[in-house]
Amino acid sequence: MRTRERARERARTIEYRRVLLDGTAVQVLREGDELVAPDGRRVKASEARHLPPVRPSKVIAVHLNHRSRVAEFGATLPPAPTYFHKPVSALNAHGGAVVRPEGCQYLNYEGEIGIVIGRTCRNVAPAEAGSYIAGYTVADDFGLHDFRDTDAGSMLRVKGSDTLCPLGPGLVTGWDFHGKYLRTYVNGVLVQDGSTDEMAWDMHYLVADIARTITLEPGDVLLSGTPAGSRPVRPGDVVEVEAEGLGRLTNHIVTGPAVVRTDVGAQPTASEEVLSTALGGDWEFRGIRPPRR
Repeated sequence: MRTRERARERARTIEYRRVLLDGTAVQVLREGDELVAPDGRRVKASEARHLPPVRPSKVIAVHLNHRSRVAEFGATLPPAPTYFHKPVSALNAHGGAVVRPEGCQYLNYEGEIGIVIGRTCRNVAPAEAGSYIAGYTVADDFGLHDFRDTDAGSMLRVKGSDTLCPLGPGLVTGWDFHGKYLRTYVNGVLVQDGSTDEMAWDMHYLVADIARTITLEPGDVLLSGTPAGSRPVRPGDVVEVEAEGLGRLTNHIVTGPAVVRTDVGAQPTASEEVLSTALGGDWEFRGIRPPRR
C-alpha cells in the first residue's frame, strides 16, 4: 500500500528549478534527468549551474522542532516554537560552495525542509495554511557556532553569514510532508536520519504561527527544523541533504578567502557554549570537558 501511495504522489508532484542558461536565470521544469526551459531548451540536471529555486524576501527558521534533536540536547520543548532570521544574502544553491571563514572551526550542517510560500499570507488558521504554500525544497541550515557567544540571541552571524543557506535542487509542488525521511550525508556517510513525523509542529502550524504578525510573501521560505546529529564539517567535505520526494541537495565546504578581521567586532570563540552546541549538546560536560585530542 505504501509503495502505491508513493507512486501516486510522484505522479502528481512537479519540480521546478532555477538555473543559468546562457548567462540568464531561467525557471525550468525537471523531466527525469533533464531540465526543460519554457523555450524548449534542454540541459542535463547534472551539468546545470543551479541557483536557489526561489527568490525570497525573507528566510525564517524555527529553533528546536524535531524530537530527536530535543532529546540530543537534553532539553524541553517550549510551549510554542521560537524562530530566528537568515538574511537573503546567505542564500546558496545546489552545487554551491559553503564558506567556513578563515579562523573559524565550528561550521555545522543541519539538514532541513524548506516551506515555500506561494501567495501573500497573513493571519490564517493552520487548517488554511496549506493553500498558501507553493511547495517545498531541501535546505541546509548551516551554523557558524564560533560566533554563538556573541550572537546567541539573534543568531545573526551564526546562521546568517554568507553562503549558509543552501536551498534546492528544486521547488516541488504537490508534495505531502507526512511520513517522509530526512537524511544528511557527509562524504557519503549517513550522519542524520530523521523523519517529518518527529516534528512537534508541522508545516501548516509553522506558517500560521509566523503569519499572525509577519506577512509572508510569495517565495518566502520557512525552515522547519533539523533532527539529531548536527556536527562540524571542514573544508573539502561534501554535505548532502536528502528529503524523500524532494531530492538531494549537495554542497561542498571551502575555506574563506580571508581571515575574520581582528581589528573590529567580537572574535570567534570556543567556549563551552560553542563546543556543547557544535558537538551535539553534551551539556553534562560543561566546565569539566576532557581535553580534546
